Amino acid sequence: MRQTTGLREPELVERLGDVDALVVRSETKVTAKVLDAAPRLAVVGRAGVGVDNIDVPAATARGVYVVNAPLGNIVAAAEHAITLALAVMRRVVDADRSIRAGEWTRSKFIGNELRGKTLGLVGIGRVGTEVARRAAVFGMTIVAHDPFATEASARAAGARLVELDELLRTADVVSVHVPLTEKTRGLMGEASLAKMKKSAIVVNTSRGEVVDLPALADALAGGRLSGAGLDVFPQEPLPADSPVRGAPRTVLTPHIAGSTVEAQTNVAVDVVEQILDVLDGKPARFAVNAPRPPAEEAGG
Repeated sequence: MRQTTGLREPELVERLGDVDALVVRSETKVTAKVLDAAPRLAVVGRAGVGVDNIDVPAATARGVYVVNAPLGNIVAAAEHAITLALAVMRRVVDADRSIRAGEWTRSKFIGNELRGKTLGLVGIGRVGTEVARRAAVFGMTIVAHDPFATEASARAAGARLVELDELLRTADVVSVHVPLTEKTRGLMGEASLAKMKKSAIVVNTSRGEVVDLPALADALAGGRLSGAGLDVFPQEPLPADSPVRGAPRTVLTPHIAGSTVEAQTNVAVDVVEQILDVLDGKPARFAVNAPRPPAEEAGG
């Protein structure tokens, strides 16, 4: 076993000639070129949920399984979404910076409670469900939009399913929990943000490309939104000239929603167990694709 981090494509290509399995997180790009450099590769394990950094069709075409670990960091991600909402609503970061600068101006940082507010969940899958359960403890009303959810599953999470427009119009906190697809890319853009209350905030712990950052920064600067808590960005690390760096009432974290000791242990165990299963010819619990072995393709 070899462990390295922070490898770009050229460095990765040089090291994969004798590799049977590859484990990556969100920053490592597994491209067709990377796959071509690994003739022995049987399985790619994503230590986390999203696989948009992996060329899944290319892996499938080469007979390489892709597995992920969708359960291991659910609690961590849900807790972080609530943390961002609280930090923005209570102006925690601004207050911290103020006191470190030698100030003591309590009146500048009068925030808002979560109790009695409406949480709008854009996506109520595993993470969204856990966010809903935690929000209910704070006394929030919960609405959700998810084309794949049922009334029964939403109700079990304590949420009411609504159309996206209604969610945007009524929610005080809009928390995004969707995968990155062509339909969700830019979903929270200028048109969607314009439908929200001026007092509302946006929280994104899913995928950076779902939120249009220039549109969000413009809405915040113009007072058309109250704040935002962001853990993910279209380009990571976040560029120095990103418009959200200077946006008011924002809390930014470097893609750490799933980064707890417990979550990292969980996803590591889940991925390694599946890799061992694939190498032993057994089915994986969370296979993202279903490649046919090259021998089968040749014989078919």
